[in-house]
Amino acid sequence: MGLPYKSYSANNLSRYGYRVFRVGIDAGFTCPNRCRSKDGSGCIYCDSQGARAAYLRTKESSYRHDSEFVNCIDLLSESLSQNQGIDEKSLLIIDKQDIINQIDRGTKFVQRRYKTDHFAAYLQSFSNTFAPYDKLKELYDFIISLRNWEGLIISTRPDCIDDRKLELIASYKESCKEVCIELGLQSGNDGILRRMNRGHDVACLLKAAKAVKDHGIELCLHVLTGFPGEGRAELDQTISVINQVHPDAIKIHNLNVAAGTRLYDEFLEGEVTTPCLARHIEDVMYILRRIYSDIVIERLMCETPNHRLASPRLFPDKNRFLQKLEATMVERGYYQGELCPEL
Repeated sequence: MGLPYKSYSANNLSRYGYRVFRVGIDAGFTCPNRCRSKDGSGCIYCDSQGARAAYLRTKESSYRHDSEFVNCIDLLSESLSQNQGIDEKSLLIIDKQDIINQIDRGTKFVQRRYKTDHFAAYLQSFSNTFAPYDKLKELYDFIISLRNWEGLIISTRPDCIDDRKLELIASYKESCKEVCIELGLQSGNDGILRRMNRGHDVACLLKAAKAVKDHGIELCLHVLTGFPGEGRAELDQTISVINQVHPDAIKIHNLNVAAGTRLYDEFLEGEVTTPCLARHIEDVMYILRRIYSDIVIERLMCETPNHRLASPRLFPDKNRFLQKLEATMVERGYYQGELCPEL
């Protein structure tokens, strides 16, 4: 019996005939939302690492998976002030040797762990289209030239793309089997987006998503559940946007409070609580049952390193979470798309 949802790993194997793993690359980008924030912090939940792959966080390599929380690992004013006053034209110094080193470290990590030689380049940290066209072309061309990549995945913001950049990204379909852009939807409710300090609204996301698809680029949307003020009505709005866009894939994250974020400051003041395991499982099932059955599910929970994670501290690891989710869905007879009016 298969999984009750369309998993990334199963789709990956079906698509390629073998397992392909992503190699995270931090190319030196920042984020326009950080640049226009007074304190340089950007989204309320984002820390100084900007989703940097764990194996690239070399300065934190001494921390074990089960480490205690380190509340002073980032000092917000110091770690983020460097973003103030920066604009698209004045940033992104391409350090080619550093990128080579990252790819070498990432591929070796994946080879040791998964015994594979099939990789996709994943520009993961911050907003990876936040630079002038010529800089982006130089960077992307360089990365593509380094090895025979199966795919190119670029994570960015909906307010950080235009037709010329999308034409450039689409051109890499000639050399990669998969070219995908990841956009942060987070919520389909404008009030929650303002509370997150996202710096864009739902209309901006819808426009960007349409542009990505119009250029023949695959699209993955990121969703964040459990944010303060989110109930079923707000979750329904998020589901509505997902189905309106009909992306190729989504990633679902439960709310985490990380060190060095403005959300952490609010957490200390008692203004924020994070959903427990049972709540997140219910939220995930609620979403999965109502979205199209052909949408690939790439992620179902957040994986903030323990030494950076203030809350929730008692949340299980990914394997145990997935086991619990899948068992619950099977027990209740739930499956992806069952409550969605299919095309």
